[in-house]
Amino acid sequence: MSAAETSASDQPTGTRAFAGFEWLLAGRYLRTRRREGFVSVIAGFSFLGILLGVATLIIVMSVMNGFRKELLEKIVGVNGHIFATPIDRPLDDYDVVSGRLRSIPGVKFAIPLVEGQALASSQTGNGGVLVRGIREADIKSIPFIGGNVKSGTLDGFDGGGGVAIGKRLADQLGLQAGDSITIVSPKGASTPFGTAPRIKAYPIQAIFEIGMTEFDASFVFMPLTEAQAYFNREGDVNVIEIFVDNPDRTQQVRDAIEADAPRPLVLSDWRQRNRTFFNALEVERNVMFIILALIVLVAALNIVSGLIMLVKDKTADIAIMRTMGASRGTVLRVFLLTGAAIGVLGTLAGLALGIVFANNIKSIMAGLNWLTGANLWDPTVRFLSDIPSVIDWGEVASVVAMALTLSLLATLYPAWKAARLDPVQALRMG
Repeated sequence: MSAAETSASDQPTGTRAFAGFEWLLAGRYLRTRRREGFVSVIAGFSFLGILLGVATLIIVMSVMNGFRKELLEKIVGVNGHIFATPIDRPLDDYDVVSGRLRSIPGVKFAIPLVEGQALASSQTGNGGVLVRGIREADIKSIPFIGGNVKSGTLDGFDGGGGVAIGKRLADQLGLQAGDSITIVSPKGASTPFGTAPRIKAYPIQAIFEIGMTEFDASFVFMPLTEAQAYFNREGDVNVIEIFVDNPDRTQQVRDAIEADAPRPLVLSDWRQRNRTFFNALEVERNVMFIILALIVLVAALNIVSGLIMLVKDKTADIAIMRTMGASRGTVLRVFLLTGAAIGVLGTLAGLALGIVFANNIKSIMAGLNWLTGANLWDPTVRFLSDIPSVIDWGEVASVVAMALTLSLLATLYPAWKAARLDPVQALRMG
């Protein structure tokens, strides 16, 4: 045998990367032994930390997505997307203007409205309301109103002389369809002694439920002609609300309206009116993501500490493996697999838990309400009647990718440290 052949035969034989015995060793290191119990406890807490972090992130982000979607749909779905108000003279030609606006591509509805603040009262209570004068065809065309009538009917609304009110307002005042509600406005008829308040009782023709507390407790819809007489509008309206086919293309429709409007109008859209609210919601959402991501980071740091202790405990095993021919790459991969298994399994378990919880959050909340005997979701505080949840699969993928990346990065230093151990020193330390 030549010197070159002898030298080559003395070198440790290489093994295929991620061979079966490497997975076997990594699995054995994850199992609990009495003398390695503390290491296993740390690994268990790392697993639970990643599981809870991923699940919490998915649940919270899904709920906040649901909040934004529900609030956007209901705020914009009831109030319109673009608002047209007059510049030079009152909107007494609202039929002509609204008809012209409906013909513009992208416009779904153009609804003339009379709006005014008033006080609604009954024998059991009172409260401030926003009275909106609207035509029967228009109120039926608004899905969140016409499609959510809980009692009574909107048929014959124009000539019935009655009003439609929100369910929460009806509950607060102790009223039902067919009862009378008294509307009080501070701007009534002018007298020699000043302006007298206007007080008039109206039968409740319909009760609707939008699902947003603020709207259900404050909106009163009145026939347009009656609202004009009640608020002294003399045949004109305050505003024309424009609903577009795609709220994300509001600017394009607004530009078309400005170019084709039959008369000078001041235009504003839902983004301008609700900018502060939705910006605050977006900031809160981003801050919650950062805060909850720290849970995953802490769990990843636990992986580091657990693996370092495992490496210290397995120095003798590492020395024996190196003496028997295992390369540094083999040792590195064994401990890399050990730590990565905690992160991957924790991430997958958290993914499953988060998706199941987010998809069944209403049922879970109902069960918690029954178990505690309390209403854990008070709609008067949280605006919406039910807790919403919308899973964004792009965000879910981002959460999973973040958790896996942090888990894998956490294993690199302990695995590298194990691979750098000298077999002789490792035997002495073992």
